[in-house]
Amino acid sequence: MSVVIAGSVALDNVKTPQDEQKNLLGGSASYAALAASVFVKPVHLVGIIGHDFPPQHLDMLSSHGVDISGLERSSGASFTWSGEYHEDMNNRTTHNVAVNVLENWTVKIPEEAQKAKIAVAANMHPENQMQMIDQCSAVDFIAADTMDLWISIANERLHDVLKRIDLLVINDGEAKEFAGTTNLVEAGRKLLAKGPKFVIVKRGEHGSYLFGEKKEHFFSCSAYPLHSVFDPTGAGDSFLGGLVGWLAAHGKTKPTFDDLKSAVVHGSVVASYTCEAFSTHKLQSVTPLDVAQRIAELKLYTQFA
Repeated sequence: MSVVIAGSVALDNVKTPQDEQKNLLGGSASYAALAASVFVKPVHLVGIIGHDFPPQHLDMLSSHGVDISGLERSSGASFTWSGEYHEDMNNRTTHNVAVNVLENWTVKIPEEAQKAKIAVAANMHPENQMQMIDQCSAVDFIAADTMDLWISIANERLHDVLKRIDLLVINDGEAKEFAGTTNLVEAGRKLLAKGPKFVIVKRGEHGSYLFGEKKEHFFSCSAYPLHSVFDPTGAGDSFLGGLVGWLAAHGKTKPTFDDLKSAVVHGSVVASYTCEAFSTHKLQSVTPLDVAQRIAELKLYTQFA
């Protein structure tokens, strides 16, 4: 069972209260692909990089079962994000975004990747998401992420995406903005009405909400409690990658609501590792056993009589 993930593959320059590093592996698709590879291989990664992209990042991805044959190489400069986290790690400042090679990129899914039964249109322009969806003819399950920028500047095309996908994953603030409400439960229901079968609202350190088609289909998942957060960049993308990776590993290409409940928990725990180091540095060493141990702890923390 394989997964295809398309989106940004980037270089990040990140400053936290503890440290600062440059030319880190970043991008929505990079995090999602590596997280999915914890559970399933191969993971087909589709994106575009520039002439300045460090080969060691590609070597690392390949060594973890990520197929990079769908990565387009360009003579331009790679997509780059520079940002700074403050003492409250929920708050960050973006200093610079250099779109570069992403500006005129057209998604091209390799023939082998088109055979994947699970596809992820990671956070990218809705037009690129539609390009991906149109090429994945064999897919059984499509998940997509989005952000406030696309809600603002590509709202109509984003609505087209929602009609073609099975799962929408979105941050809490963006869910409220997109749905036009301050209530997250109402926001989840309103987003379901726009087309997807399932909606997940990410709530950061507070976990996530999963919504399904039936009224009783609601699941609240706690985040794994970390003693400290070093760098939360990519945690949401890791969450989505871990979620679909678990589904693929268990043959859940047409998941039920209960299947997604389990997948959400696994994705949440995978994302917790991302927060413990810069970039993908901690995620690179995570195993399914590591995830299982943290899930066992999470059960103890959240069960009650």
